[in-house]
Amino acid sequence: MVRILNILAIVALIGSAIYAYTIKYETIFHAETIVKLQHEIKKERDQIGTLRAEWAHLTRPERILALADKFLDLQPVALNQIIRADTLPGKAPRVDAIGRKLEALGLAEPTNTPGDANALDAAVSATPAR
Repeated sequence: MVRILNILAIVALIGSAIYAYTIKYETIFHAETIVKLQHEIKKERDQIGTLRAEWAHLTRPERILALADKFLDLQPVALNQIIRADTLPGKAPRVDAIGRKLEALGLAEPTNTPGDANALDAAVSATPAR
């Protein structure tokens, strides 16, 4: 009986040692993963800082002004180009150009379509009897 208890104690000791080592190595693995992720985060933050500095350099007003003068043919606004909002004409009425053309062709009247009940009745009455 004592021998069985000793063997069970040794097996339990070996099992707990194996379990402790697996926990230790998993912890080391996760710690290394955390360090790698922190390094990647630092690298990304440095890159974001570089990109922000580059953006600030590219969007300087004097640079944009020089590029606008070089590539855009802009002229100063003349006084006769500025008007008040109340002098603008009102909104033009909506014009149905297609409807006008149909009226000019004499096609303004509604027609029977194959889906209409009236068209179906007309088609049935127009068929010759045999």
